[in-house]
Amino acid sequence: MIVRKLPQGLTGFAVAALVAACGSVPPQRPDIPSIPSSSTGRATADYFFLDDPEHSRELVIYALGLIDTGYRFGGRNPEAGLDCSGMVSFIVEQVSGRRLPHNAAQIAGQTRPVSVAALQPGDLVFFNTMNRPYSHMGIYMGDGKFVHAPSSRGRVRVERLDSPYFRSRFDGARTLIAES
Repeated sequence: MIVRKLPQGLTGFAVAALVAACGSVPPQRPDIPSIPSSSTGRATADYFFLDDPEHSRELVIYALGLIDTGYRFGGRNPEAGLDCSGMVSFIVEQVSGRRLPHNAAQIAGQTRPVSVAALQPGDLVFFNTMNRPYSHMGIYMGDGKFVHAPSSRGRVRVERLDSPYFRSRFDGARTLIAES
């Protein structure tokens, strides 16, 4: 393995880029200054949606197949390891052939909010685990549980939304299914 030293000044930039991988505030989209609503009160923003509603179940099945996959900060595939947004982005691409960003906050900004009461398997759940909104995420599997790639204990696993840790850090949920 060849290790090359980064030129002076680039080291800080490289570290900053890595730290931003899983969570930062999503940038304001210039083409959508705010999420407009129609006269019915429904959002009319251009969200990311799965083409087939059945894909949401496939997301859960795929996520469960990744249980015990190792964690790797910035990881985008199971062979190298996954971080939270890398896991979600990878699974969505495998199931739908379409790509989400590799950043939890950006994914939150591109997907439609849904209430906890309306959560369905395949929806995305978000948490504030680093003192900033949407810094961690997972895939809801139903029955109050979700699959995620945490850095602590370093393996993809299932957790409960109502656990004391995640309940106190819950930031909201998003869906990849279009409103009907």
